[in-house]
Amino acid sequence: MAIQITKIFKKKKASILERWMQNQLAHVGLREDLISNDDLRADSSELIVTLLDTLNEKNLDDPDSSDFDPVVELLNSLSLSRARQGFSPRETGLFIIGLKEVLIGVLQEEIIDHKELADLSLKVHRLLDNFSISTFEAYIKGREEVILRQTDEIAEISTPVIRVWDGILALPIIGTLDSARTQVIMETLLTEIVESGSSIAILDISGVPTVDSLVAQHLLKTVSATRLMGAECIISGIRPEIAQTIVHLGIDLATIITKSTLASALQHAFKSLRLEVRQQRIDSVLSRVKPQ
Repeated sequence: MAIQITKIFKKKKASILERWMQNQLAHVGLREDLISNDDLRADSSELIVTLLDTLNEKNLDDPDSSDFDPVVELLNSLSLSRARQGFSPRETGLFIIGLKEVLIGVLQEEIIDHKELADLSLKVHRLLDNFSISTFEAYIKGREEVILRQTDEIAEISTPVIRVWDGILALPIIGTLDSARTQVIMETLLTEIVESGSSIAILDISGVPTVDSLVAQHLLKTVSATRLMGAECIISGIRPEIAQTIVHLGIDLATIITKSTLASALQHAFKSLRLEVRQQRIDSVLSRVKPQ
């Protein structure tokens, strides 16, 4: 029977591809924005060829056979690619499920004996279901990689160190603080202190929604690390509700310079560096302009 089914599928290889393509192109969930019809046909054709090249009388009853490693590797590659492209789990799973429906349909047309048809159909179901599981596992792995990469990118974007003046750095913190993010903030800030030779760093927490004991400890660690690098640290953005929370928690920030706004922190930094910013009167500027 296995030899027969192999011959049937190889004889109908072109028909299987066309039917499978028709079903995929007619599906309401077709993602033409993510994959072209030509690429879809190429992926489908490659999978059919690889499957039929590995299928034989011995491995049909053994979905876990190492003979199918090329098929699994191809499916893993396609699943990872689709996960990165933005396909949903359903869309990715329907790719292999659609092939199973076509193969079962071909068997129903070619095999008359009902018992033989039922037996072969069950084996095809088991084989393709096993491939479906591999597809989902690879998809999940791909999505996890995407999420981790996006998390790293967001962390980098959300912790920009700005050189506001010679010797003065500002790091606006937006969102919640956890151990991992605090580590990124410290590494980014300390690296910039070394590269710029700055002596003052301003941590602005205006964008931090709440401050609890854990967040406060993270801030204290960042301040301590900054001081070890020879720079003074100023915390700005202390809103009234945050001040009340810090007092209620009994957190001691007496040794740290705190300001309510970033502007106040900058003013303090300028004063520490003996810098003075003056507003120039417009009439004095106009008096210096010579008429043409």
